[in-house]
Amino acid sequence: MRVVARYLGAVACIAALGCGTAQARDWSVIKDSGTIIAATEGAFYPFNYFEGPKLTGFEVEVAEAVAKKLGLKLEWRVVAFDAQLAAIRQDRFDFAIASHGYTAERAKSVDFANPHYCTGGQIAAHKDGPLTVQALKGKTVGVQLATSYADNAKKIGDIGELKTYKADPEVFSALKAKKIDAWISDKWVIKGTLDKNPDSGIVAGEQVFVERVSMILRKNNKELMDQLNHGLAEIMKDGTYAALSQKYFKTDASCH
Repeated sequence: MRVVARYLGAVACIAALGCGTAQARDWSVIKDSGTIIAATEGAFYPFNYFEGPKLTGFEVEVAEAVAKKLGLKLEWRVVAFDAQLAAIRQDRFDFAIASHGYTAERAKSVDFANPHYCTGGQIAAHKDGPLTVQALKGKTVGVQLATSYADNAKKIGDIGELKTYKADPEVFSALKAKKIDAWISDKWVIKGTLDKNPDSGIVAGEQVFVERVSMILRKNNKELMDQLNHGLAEIMKDGTYAALSQKYFKTDASCH
């Protein structure tokens, strides 16, 4: 999370550190304020990351477009991924958009909006490394902490060791240094990372599961949920979503 820490001045505050007074906000309060508060990680390329001091990425631009459709300004909070579910239950922000795949366990504590992209967990390894589920037997696999990729990796039988890291860039660095044999993450994250590092000697392997990714918000905040879904539907209808999808992925990332 060092890249996030360098640029705290680019955001109002870090929600996980308890900036300001936590207060649950329903849609009427948000609408009257003119500002909606969103959280993201800022270290998950190409979805949410920093370019210099600027927070950007596919999810950042999607959220900003949704807020615009709702007639609101958007204020960002940068929060470590593994702290976001607890922070949203404490009403530190209105919603989070940080590549949360739906799981039954997560749905016990937060609500999921309609999915803003579909993806899947994928293996990455050196060219001569384990690139299939079967080849992971006895190998050391790296994943980001508190993610659905970590949860699903645990279900793969016969993995030698599962190592967790704070963020995916750390997993990629460990793989490059051959401290682990393979990396399991979001297929778009792996594609973006490998596109940026063509000489790494690392390649994408087998996809191991499929998931639907959504904005998350406090449970039972139905009117806000409806508004987020409405804004997302509007940017899908007017071509904004398609343009962003092409910009970041050169293909349609939506759930068909």
